[in-house]
This record gives sequence, C-alpha cells and structure tokens, in this order.
Amino acid sequence: MLCAIIVKLVAYLANLEQTTLPNPMINTPRPKPYGIARLKNAFSYSIKGLQLAWQHEEAFRLEIYILLFGIPLAGLIGDNLTDYVLLIGSLLLLVIIELVNSAIEAICDKISIANDELVGRSKDFGAAAVFVAIIGMLGTWAIILTKNWS
Repeated sequence: MLCAIIVKLVAYLANLEQTTLPNPMINTPRPKPYGIARLKNAFSYSIKGLQLAWQHEEAFRLEIYILLFGIPLAGLIGDNLTDYVLLIGSLLLLVIIELVNSAIEAICDKISIANDELVGRSKDFGAAAVFVAIIGMLGTWAIILTKNWS
C-alpha cells in the first residue's frame, strides 16, 4: 500500500516537472547567421531603426535637419580637417544620443505606462544625455567659429 502511494507520488511529481519546466530542446534560440549574412541582417535592422525613428520621433527629425544644414556649414566655418571632424562629429554624436534616448523611452513605455519613479528617472537621464550633447555641440561650434572668424 505504501509502495503504491510512493509510486503514484513519484509519477505525479515527474508529470508535474514535465509540465512546469521548459524543455531545453524545444526552447533553444535559433542560431545567428555568420559573416555576410550577419552584416546584411545588421544593416537591415539599422535602416529599419532609422526609419522608425524618423516616423515616431520629432526630435530625431529636427536633429537630422540640423545635421543636413550643418554639414555644408562646417565646410564654411572650419579651415582644416580637424575642424570639420569636430563640427560634424558633434552633430553626429547628438543624433546618436537622441537615438539611444528614444530607445530608452520606448522600452520604458513598454515596461510601464504608469507614473513610475524609476521609469521617470530613466527617461530624465536620457533627456539629460541629449541636453549635454547639445551643450557640447554648441560649445564645439562656438569655439571653432570664434577661432576661425576672429
């Protein structure tokens, strides 16, 4: 009698284990491609990200306009290769940080739409990063402009 109960208990626990634990053979991630296929995928994901940022982020669109206006302006303001790299690099850095900020905001909105302190803090950190990039960009342009036009 006791043996029958133990056998049933073991069978029940074995069945419970099978239903609650994931099977590692079924849930294995699919292998990532290598070489050219991986580069092709990365490129297409990057283009998709830029398209989504253009569609959904007004700040990104504004900073792209500033970048497009700033590239030829850098040719007028800068008088050597270092100036060009600094002027255009500061604009590109602003766009990069805006993309990272947009990613942070998107994931925060996915996690919680409620007023959560940590979510708000994360968004504020991202906004602060964009602000610091703007200050750095303006400072770079002001320094090079005053150096070359004084």
